[in-house]
Parts: sequence; structure tokens; C-alpha cells
Amino acid sequence: MISKIKSIVFVLGFISSIGFAQSKGIVPKNYVAYKTSEKIQIDGDELETSWSKAEWTDAFIDIEGVEKPKYNTKVKMLWDNKNYYILAKIQEPHVWSNLKQHDTIIFYNNDFEVFIDPDGDTFNYYELEINALNTAWDLFLTKPYREKNVVLNDWNITGLQSAVKIQGTLNNPADTDEGWTLEIAIPWASYQKSFGEDNVPRDKFWRVNFSRVNWQHDIVNGKYERKKDASGKYLPEYNWVWSPQGVINMHEPEKWGYVYFTSKEIGNKVTFTIPQDEKIKWELFELYRAQKQYLAKNKKWAVAINQLTKSEIKVGTNVITPKLENHSFGWNISVKSPFSNKTFIIKEDGQFIEK
Repeated sequence: MISKIKSIVFVLGFISSIGFAQSKGIVPKNYVAYKTSEKIQIDGDELETSWSKAEWTDAFIDIEGVEKPKYNTKVKMLWDNKNYYILAKIQEPHVWSNLKQHDTIIFYNNDFEVFIDPDGDTFNYYELEINALNTAWDLFLTKPYREKNVVLNDWNITGLQSAVKIQGTLNNPADTDEGWTLEIAIPWASYQKSFGEDNVPRDKFWRVNFSRVNWQHDIVNGKYERKKDASGKYLPEYNWVWSPQGVINMHEPEKWGYVYFTSKEIGNKVTFTIPQDEKIKWELFELYRAQKQYLAKNKKWAVAINQLTKSEIKVGTNVITPKLENHSFGWNISVKSPFSNKTFIIKEDGQFIEK
């Protein structure tokens, strides 16, 4: 298992190293998750009134934000003081899975994935993958793969509940299925940083994204298998996501969507607008990527902002003027927000700090 994880870290790290360019024009999706006082039974049946009132997200799109997927995927969300609820509707004419061991590499099957960064600093974030057998892989990552990170595969979502309902039959190549529904309850307590911390994000947003991995398949001896090319290598998987990344890499948390957890009960109408301060952060990540490119080309860090961009940096109608400071361990780029007077800092390792 460890050797497999190491190989995955290498591959994802390589993908990240060549995917610095931010996709201009791609704006993260956002969703308002309403509070529910109704007991949500995690059974995959979505029979509760609260689910019927919740809106679906936009249909998933290819991870780069360009192509429309072959099959549809969409999500609903709710919350209460104990759990974050997620309902995924996954269209799939051939529902199959064969991985049954917890914390195995679930994306070797078709799966559904959840990515969560509660404080939005791109560090210390969480991933959950579940297949149609309801087998889960939950893990904690100290940093994205583009930096030297630690992946804690033995971290578990204590109290996780999930259920799969299949519209068709599992692992039966003789018929055509409609797909599968996945219902999840993630306890807020599983994301606590200290004992007893009240980390329920009432009237706050978290950075969240959802991904669906889908493989082409063959049927061998009456069983589904991932499809291989003429040389015996597996064909690449499809990656379909809620909020497009612009690159084939889910591990760029700064591009994830925004889920706003309103304290209003489901049935109300709340509008969420991505704050202007978040758009300042997007610009700082652009400079972070430009610094990485500068280092790769010149074998040293840039020492002035005009070495990274010649363009005026504007958020809305406001010009922002970042400051670059080099030091013995790397560099910081900082800027004071004209909207909130907060100071935002990004470091050489991509960590984002707010003061």
C-alpha cells in the first residue's frame, strides 16, 4: 500500500509541477448549503423533505473546464450542528466496483470524491473517495503535491456515514443501469483542530470541490475491468468535477468552489457572492505560480513584482499593489486589501496567511 501511495504522490506531483498556469476566466463555483432541523437518514434514498427543497449544483464539467462529460453528475448539500450532508446523483449505464478494503486506492474504480479545505489556506486539507460498493478512502494532506508534503493515509473521518443506492444492478454486464446515488454525512468534529473546538461554519464558507473519476472498461470473463490499450497500459481516466480546475489536477485547493453554510433553514432564499478579498487571493496565487515559473527559468527567485508581471493588477475597479520581500528561506508577497484593510500574504511554499 505504501509503495502505491508513493507512486501516486510522484505522479500527482509531476502533474502539479507542469500545471502552474492559472486558467484565466474560470471562476470557482459557489453553493449555499442550508441548515436542516429534519433528521437525515443516511440510506441513499433522499426521501427527506429537506432534500426535496435543496437545489442541485450545476452539472459537473470536465476538470479542465472545457468539455461536457459523457454522463451527468450533480450534488445537493445540507447541514446541521453535527454533520455536513452531501447527496450525489451519478449517471452511469454500467455500475461496477471491486474494491472492498477501506483506505485502498479507490479511484482505481469509478468513484465520487470530496475535497475540503476549511480555512482556505491550501494547507491541511481533506479528501474522501467512495465507490459504488460504498468503500471509502479518507486521507489528510499537509500541503498540495506541488510542495513537499505529508499524506496521512491512516487519518479517518470518525463517525462518517455513507450509503449507496444503485439504480440498476451492480457488476452485471448483461444489463444497462441508470446510475447510483451516494449519500454522505461528515461530522464537523472530524475536522476539529483541538478538543471541543466549535468549528461549525455557521454563516461562513469553506473551500470545497467534488470530483468523479470514470474509467473506460472492458468485460473479461464476465467481469468489468479498466480498459487497456494495445500495449497493455490502462487508458487514462475521465475526471469530471463540480468547480473546474483548469488543469488535470484536483490538488490545487485555491481553485476549489465556495460552499456557504447559511444558518437559515432550508426553504429560505439566501444569496452568496464571492467576497472581493477572495479575488485578491486569486491574484496572489497568480504571482505564486509566476514565481515558480521564474525560478524554473532563471534558477533563482524574482526580487520585484515587475519581474513576475508587467500588467496592472486590478480587483473590480481597485488597483492592488503587492509587495515582494525576499529572505533567506524564500519570499513573501503581501498586499493590504482596499475592501477590508486586512493584509494577505502568500509564502514561497504556497501557504496563504490572513492578518
